[in-house]
Amino acid sequence: MQVYAELRILTARPSVKDEAAAPHMLYGVLPASEACSAARWLELAAEAIKEVWAQGKLPIVVGGTGLYLKALKEGLSPIPDVLPEVRVEATRLYAAQGAAALQERDPAMAKRLKDGDSQRHTRALEVWLATGKSLAYWQRKPREVMFPDAEFSKEIVMQERGELYRRCDARFLIMLEQGALEEVKALKELNLSTDLPAMRAVGVPELLAYLNGEMTLEEATAKAQQATRNYAKRQLTWFRNQA
Repeated sequence: MQVYAELRILTARPSVKDEAAAPHMLYGVLPASEACSAARWLELAAEAIKEVWAQGKLPIVVGGTGLYLKALKEGLSPIPDVLPEVRVEATRLYAAQGAAALQERDPAMAKRLKDGDSQRHTRALEVWLATGKSLAYWQRKPREVMFPDAEFSKEIVMQERGELYRRCDARFLIMLEQGALEEVKALKELNLSTDLPAMRAVGVPELLAYLNGEMTLEEATAKAQQATRNYAKRQLTWFRNQA
């Protein structure tokens, strides 16, 4: 989410002072109107890493999105690109039929996914619509490793869960003080599709609900804090299993 130019505060991007202290790359480089996938990020990251190597320096890849970091080390399955109109149709099908839309077309993937996981259901649907094959078929293909000869040193900073959750709650309040609500107001004025990744960034749906008069600011804040804690919990689980 930190690639999106419009979301400096809510994605906790490095401050201007931090960016001046050391070279930073790939922060705020894409508009929120663009859907950045793991494959797209991998392309951008590969270019940045090569640029750093060309300077005789060591690139440090920082983040909390485990799938993206795993893709950098181990590659991605060679899934064909999906046209925007196919993605729209997949979204429409899921909105109309829910989990049944995937069950009808790709029962193998439907069995692997939770009913309420709209993002993964839609992804599986769009791949099936675009290729006529299950996402499971493509995932079984050999991965295309970007840097097969590179050596990686992995460092994971873990925090005691109670303290981590306390910091998550406090951080969102700080974001509000720094202008998170104004940031979402500006995003709202762009009239973007709610299916875009940037519109699903933690804090965006909750503050949009407040701006749309669907909940109070206190309710939106509580829900955003909960969403932040949920995300942190998923991160902990991912890295413990990947370590």
